Amino acid sequence: MAEDEEEYQEVSEPEELSDKQKIDIAKWFLTNSPSGEIQYVAKDVRSVLMDEHLYNMAVSEAFPVYNKTHIISLELPNRSGDVLITTYGELNETEYLDPRTAQVAIVDHVKQVCTEVRPATDEELPSPYIEEFRCALDAEIIKYVDEAYPKGICSVYCANGKDVEGPGSDFELAVLISAARHSPQNFCNGSWRSIWNVEFKDDMQMIELRCTMQVGAHYFEEGNVQLDANHECNDSTIFQFPDDCAISITNIIRHHETEYLASLEGSYLNLPDTTFKDLRRKLPVTRTLFPWHNTLQISLNRDITKEIGTGK
Repeated sequence: MAEDEEEYQEVSEPEELSDKQKIDIAKWFLTNSPSGEIQYVAKDVRSVLMDEHLYNMAVSEAFPVYNKTHIISLELPNRSGDVLITTYGELNETEYLDPRTAQVAIVDHVKQVCTEVRPATDEELPSPYIEEFRCALDAEIIKYVDEAYPKGICSVYCANGKDVEGPGSDFELAVLISAARHSPQNFCNGSWRSIWNVEFKDDMQMIELRCTMQVGAHYFEEGNVQLDANHECNDSTIFQFPDDCAISITNIIRHHETEYLASLEGSYLNLPDTTFKDLRRKLPVTRTLFPWHNTLQISLNRDITKEIGTGK
């Protein structure tokens, strides 16, 4: 009996996590925060770590990754517009180009604010030839985003070939659209991100488009439900004058994004007949089918039973 007690007491204590492991775990929670919620997660991470040094190391690495992944927008200090935090505009760890205003924003990633701006240098901007195509496309995308996305922010960057001076060479533009709706007081947050890589192939006189769209939503009123959906697509059009190219490219973007949003709405409407049904057994323990056509009667029957006292 004594031997059994000794064996029972000889339980190995869990090993203490190393500082690196603590930082890695903290970074995982921070970078995987839902849209608009990283500041809340950071507050909880700080309380759990109880070590300012480890916390500062974690947030200094996680916030830049999160901000670029979610393509967050920050208002410029001079109120001349908004800058998107993205790898396409990243000049260094804290400086991001806003091609529309030809300014460079200096940002504080952890506070998620733009602290100051400076004029972009000639080396940081595309050539006049590329800028003509970029400006024309930017103007059309602005009109589309104003129509399609409340509070949406967009920008067009030169992703490749910014020094091309005229016809005869290939170049690439990147169209980024970011829209977010944060309503934590109503227990929901959501975001839309789409990245369109537009390759201008001069030798083939073709423009090829490829896109990644990402939709995220988080509902947390008396629960925790998240949506993380991705969609990819490709298309092409002919190489034309800048204004004609801009209209053609924007129409393609409008078509594919409208189609994807419609497919999402359609899938939500079919949830009661598909996904929700699959979450239950075909027949519950009562051996009767669940009345999906009239779920209200479940709560009604429960209330009546409670009132007449037969549910005891």
